[in-house]
This record gives sequence, structure tokens and C-alpha cells, in this order.
Amino acid sequence: MNLFIFTQWYCLEEYHGAKNPPSVPTLVAVKWASSMRKLAFIVDWHNFGFTLLGLSVGRSSPFVSIYHWFEKRYGQMANGSLCVTRAMQLELAQNWGIRATVLYDQPPEFFCPTSLQEKRKLFCRLNRYLCHPLGVRDCVTAKIGADDQNESLFRTQVDTDILLKPNRPALVVSSTSWTPDEDFEILLEAAVMYDRRVAALLDENDSADEGVLWKEISGGKQYLYPRLLFIITGKGPEKEKYEEKIKRLNVKRVAFRTMWLSTEEYPLLLGSADLGVCRHTSSSGLDLPMKVEKNGLLFSSSSELADELLMLFRGFPNECDALKSLKNGALETGSSARWAAEWEEHAKLLISEVISRNLK
Repeated sequence: MNLFIFTQWYCLEEYHGAKNPPSVPTLVAVKWASSMRKLAFIVDWHNFGFTLLGLSVGRSSPFVSIYHWFEKRYGQMANGSLCVTRAMQLELAQNWGIRATVLYDQPPEFFCPTSLQEKRKLFCRLNRYLCHPLGVRDCVTAKIGADDQNESLFRTQVDTDILLKPNRPALVVSSTSWTPDEDFEILLEAAVMYDRRVAALLDENDSADEGVLWKEISGGKQYLYPRLLFIITGKGPEKEKYEEKIKRLNVKRVAFRTMWLSTEEYPLLLGSADLGVCRHTSSSGLDLPMKVEKNGLLFSSSSELADELLMLFRGFPNECDALKSLKNGALETGSSARWAAEWEEHAKLLISEVISRNLK
């Protein structure tokens, strides 16, 4: 097939498991290689390289201007373009002279809800992480490591039936590379705010003994707002720094765990989560909507994130309609049937047109 598709920045990394190199000099190299081999090529725009460069050197840097020129010039030489949002499609059309087809990104099929049996096996394997808090004690350690094999943090077993506990903590998963461009501080601040605001909403005394609260929770007491267990996955240079900060947090209803997961365990953990938090900041301001349609909310500050946590988890696990709505939206937008239809309608049609033109 006389076609080369260049996926810019991190496009389709979920499907290929790797990030593409920056636009410069890759776009230049791809253009010349395709010309020499008489191939057509398509650029799949997920973000702009010059805005990413601007995060590190400043948008006013002359290097950013040069990078922008090369990216725009060689992007215009492509035989076709895909992009991930309508906002990016409009930007490319109005300011780059590039006509692009919108193709919303989707995860592969193995990213799906995890069954109760799979959850049980997964959290048995992860128990060594869960039973060791980053601080001395926290709100999720009371029942972990108990002798009763039918009990765990999230579920209980009655005869052969596995049941989720009504007063279980809500599981929030966030993936990170622990690098400076991902603002982890915003998540820590939001967690503390959630803890403080729940206490205020429940009219709790600031000096209330956290041990009493944890004992009541261990005894099965259910509150209007649940405990939150944040599991942070990934490796990176700032991990230890933030682990030290987590140890110093003074919270009663929030706990953190950091861990590195295998490629088999990672999708199972995501499929077990009640909520995912992405701290990715869009350098262009044009690529975030691909992840947030019916399946997510945007936030720009720790206070906004805390407000969203309160709104989503009020009445957890059974009386939280907003959270259920997001879950249904994620299931809908992430369905393999929809991805296949999107591919057939948009990407396959564009590729066919490019090949047809190139053969003439």
C-alpha cells in the first residue's frame, strides 16, 4: 500500500504502546522519505509540537517560532490530515491552511470494566501495596491484612457470592510519569480540600479523633461522602518528592498509594476504578475535548477538582447519579463498535481518497 501515516506526538499510543518523536525534524524526514519512495502520507494531529516546546522554553522564544514554521510548512505538504477534535480541525483550517478530518481517539478493546472475579484476584495481588500506607496510618488500613479471607477493602464474600461493600472507599486512579509538566500538586491540594469540606458538610468537629472515625468505618458505618483511595501509577523523577509530601498530609478520609503495574494489571486497575483523574495540561488548548465528551469533566484548579469530587461521590456507591452518568458516557464513547464505525466513516474514507489521488 502506497501510504505512510505519521502519528504526531502521542497519537494512537494506546494502540501501539509508544510515543512518536517530535514534529521537527520528523515531519521533514517523513516528507522527504515519502517523496523519494513515491508514497503518500497522512498526518494525525493530536497536538502541536511548537506549543509543547513553548512549555519548556517560553512561547516568545525564537526557537518556538522556527519550530512553528517548520511544523506548519511540512504539515501543509501532507496528502491528508486527521485530528482529534473539532476545535483543532477549525484551527488547522483557519490558521494553517490544512483541511483535516476529525477522528476521535479510542482505547483498545482490553480497556474495559473489570469483573468482580478479576477485581478480587487483582487486589489480592496488590494487597502488598494497599496494606502499606505512605504515612503511619490512614483511612483504608483498618481491615487490610485481617485474618478473615472473605473480607477485603472493597468486597466481602458470603458463601460463594462476592459482594461489594456499601461503605467501601471510592477508588480514584491517576497515571503519571512524575515529571514537572504534570502538576501533581493540584491533586494533593484537591484531596485535602475534599477531606476538609466533607468534615464541614457533616458538621464534624476539627478536633474529632480520626481513630474513632476509622473504627466506625471498619464497623460498617456508611457516610454520605465516601473515603477516597487514590492509586497513582507510573515511574518518574519526582515520585519520591511527592511521596514525602503525601506522608505529611493530615487527612482523615483520603489515602494515597503509589505503584508500578505490569501491562496485564494496568488495564484491570483502570477497569476497577470509580473515577480516573488526568492532570494533562493541553499546551495548545485544542486537544483535551477528545477525552472529555460525555465521559469527563474539566478542571483548572485544585478547588474546582475538589468540588467535582464532592459532586460526583455524594451518595456513593448507589446514589451518585452524576458519577453513573460519566460511567455510562465512558462506556458509550469507548465501545469497540463505535470506534469501528468512526474508523469506517472517517479514517478509512480519507485513506481511500488519498490512495486514489496518489495512484493517478
